[in-house]
Amino acid sequence: MSVDISQMSLDQYLPVLLFILVGIAIGIIPQVLGYILGPNRPDAEKNSPYECGFEAFEDARMKFDVRYYLVAILFILFDLEIAFLIPWAVAFSDIGMTGFLAGVVFLAILTVGFAYEWKKGALDWE
Repeated sequence: MSVDISQMSLDQYLPVLLFILVGIAIGIIPQVLGYILGPNRPDAEKNSPYECGFEAFEDARMKFDVRYYLVAILFILFDLEIAFLIPWAVAFSDIGMTGFLAGVVFLAILTVGFAYEWKKGALDWE
């Protein structure tokens, strides 16, 4: 049983087109509403250096300390590892002893990695 392309009509693509349009609208409409309705009251405190540690409005190609990248990478690493625990916790009653032990091994590896980074001083902010 083969499908002849000439028999396919454009109405079969309507759900795909609607899906794309709704996705674009969900991405753009909140940004436009925030820009139009949001307050715009800049002051010196808002424009001062924040967590990044350097002036907010300078050359985008300026050099800055690699520790910012290190902290960001460590945050993503540990955040994703913790996110892997959510399905494990949801299915905790169904996984049995094997699943429990696999989770304990995962947490042990996570703890060893965290202790290693702590000992190396990657979490110290000088």
